[in-house]
Amino acid sequence: MILGHRIQLEPTAAQRAFFARCCGTHRFTWNWALAEAKKHYAETKTSIKLTDLKKQWNTEKPEWVYAVPKDCNQQAFADLQKAYSNFFKGLKAGRKVGHPKFKKRGEHDGFYLSNDKGRIEGQKLYVPLLGWVRSTEVLRWQGKIMSYRVTRQADRWFVSVAVEVGDHKRARAADGIVGVDLGLKSLAVTSDGEVFEAPKPLKKALRRLAHLQRIMARRVKGSVRRHRARMAIAKLHMRIGNTRKDALHKITTKLCRENQAVVVEDLAVGSMVKNRKLARAISDVGWGKFRRQLEYKAPLYGTALIVADRWYPSSKTCSACGYKLDVLPLSSREWICPGCWADHDRDLNAALNLKALAFLPAACGKVTLVDRSTSAPRISRGVSRLVEARSSPVLTREHTE
Repeated sequence: MILGHRIQLEPTAAQRAFFARCCGTHRFTWNWALAEAKKHYAETKTSIKLTDLKKQWNTEKPEWVYAVPKDCNQQAFADLQKAYSNFFKGLKAGRKVGHPKFKKRGEHDGFYLSNDKGRIEGQKLYVPLLGWVRSTEVLRWQGKIMSYRVTRQADRWFVSVAVEVGDHKRARAADGIVGVDLGLKSLAVTSDGEVFEAPKPLKKALRRLAHLQRIMARRVKGSVRRHRARMAIAKLHMRIGNTRKDALHKITTKLCRENQAVVVEDLAVGSMVKNRKLARAISDVGWGKFRRQLEYKAPLYGTALIVADRWYPSSKTCSACGYKLDVLPLSSREWICPGCWADHDRDLNAALNLKALAFLPAACGKVTLVDRSTSAPRISRGVSRLVEARSSPVLTREHTE
């Protein structure tokens, strides 16, 4: 198992300039290789081999690339090959994957160091041709270091250290089983009745963001004041992202640490964000990142992650008697079951139905067990199959009073 630890660096002004040159070298090499690949395909209608591209680069590369570590330019070819591989895999699978693009200065700046080039000791990182750079914390994991990747976000520098830790397991605090329903008003509602509120950092910062963007629009391109305004926007975006990630990490860690099984929905986030009325709200709560964090944290705690079928009617099915509604609009947050007259909160009812799938995986639709490791606990079976009665219109509280 490979785990990553992202550590903030504290470089001096001279070290920042060196990092910028490393990023520039990686960007220049990527753009050169991409241009040559496109040129070769336009002339021959065939893809160029990576080895031929590297041989051509070794004869044409400028002298100033020797002023930075070798990995800064060599890793660009591996990154480009991976980008093309993802592009062709997406085409075969019928997914819309973008073609590799040219890199622009100031966007996604970073460079790579192999495990034999870099070194980390305590709160210091060694970079070839530069020396030791201070960091804010020590490396969290013990094991074989696979690689280092230094990146810039706004005006801060970070190093992401990939460590091979073997069969790394953490102890769980409890062995519960929980269903989780994701939403926009509340980020998550569990079958235990616990509600996790969504921080919605972008919504709170929209006025400030619009103000800073108007300021930058009035600045002259290439000026120092425009650069300052641009950095202020980048810092605000970093703050928004950090607030969202902090909330998601706390929730997903709590769910995996306190439960032996977590059941979630298989949401088509990529399709849902195409709705212009909901795109910003969905992106602000981070449904996709929530699912991704659960997928890699569940094996760490030996927790089984169960993903319900995308078309499973968790909100429209009564968790008490199994009565299924025909239609349940998004505006109806509460409804009364026509079969047993149970009063349901929409989100809590969906979470209870998802929890039932942990006891009977074949109860309704396709269920995917993400963690099938033998170390994960076996889930008992003891819940009767959900019964589907004939559908009927939604009965809200107003209809019965």
